[in-house]
Amino acid sequence: MSITVSEQPLAPARSAVADDIGRLVVSCQDGPGIVALISAFLYRHGANILQSDQFSTGSRGGRFMLRTEFHLERVSERLPLLERQFEFEVARRLRARFRVRSAATPTRVAIFVSRHDHCLLDLLWRARRGELPIEVVTVVSNHPDLARDVAGFGTPFTHIPVTPRTKPEAEQAQLDAIAGKVDLVVLARYMQILSADFLDEAGVPVINIHHSFLPAFAGASPYERAKERGVKLIGATAHYATEDLDEGPIIEQDVVRVSHRTGVGDLVRRGADIERAVLARAVDWHCADRVFVDGSTTIVF
Repeated sequence: MSITVSEQPLAPARSAVADDIGRLVVSCQDGPGIVALISAFLYRHGANILQSDQFSTGSRGGRFMLRTEFHLERVSERLPLLERQFEFEVARRLRARFRVRSAATPTRVAIFVSRHDHCLLDLLWRARRGELPIEVVTVVSNHPDLARDVAGFGTPFTHIPVTPRTKPEAEQAQLDAIAGKVDLVVLARYMQILSADFLDEAGVPVINIHHSFLPAFAGASPYERAKERGVKLIGATAHYATEDLDEGPIIEQDVVRVSHRTGVGDLVRRGADIERAVLARAVDWHCADRVFVDGSTTIVF
């Protein structure tokens, strides 16, 4: 197995978010007084709440989820202390999982792709324009076809061929390429099934995008078969990848109507358009800490 790495300087990350905006997400068993406890903590430490969303899965014994954005001067340098204080003053009492970070810090992303370029190039373009809060650390592909396109964005491109015989070795090379460097992996039409071992060892969430015809039209030529069956809606689903193929918690979906007049070529074009939009929204929401996973489902603020 050969591995080709095209090294290009990373484009500088852009952020329109002020450095003094923080974000706190909390998940715990529901009960009275949680919002008051968290609000009082932020007040004591000089933070001003700008936006807050919350949801409970049930009035008794449910899971409570909260996302809050707040203003706090020099929040980035104060985060380590604030995190320790929240753990001691609030999280232990609630037995809560939480994360607090600066909203100005971009999420480090690796994009996996095969030959279809529409989702990849859309993400790179949005990242360069500052429309997504991400820093694309690397693009990994099992084909060399898109190396030149990626180089135009100043992003490293790693070609790691994958065959049934070399798949374990290839996945280890992929893990080595992203180890300790990324916070998220995005499958932008990566036409390989990731093993359970890869998902476990990656140590970060993995977001996948696929067309809406699954499971009815799995495999090759789904749009041709959809046309043959007279499908009237086409769409896309973005979800977290799990070892159960295409069955992970759903982040975002969308559809567009078509008719008997819509040809296969136009179905493919419209499908690509909606895949781009759905994947971009899913990545944006994840990186803005808007998505909470609750078992097999999600809560999206």
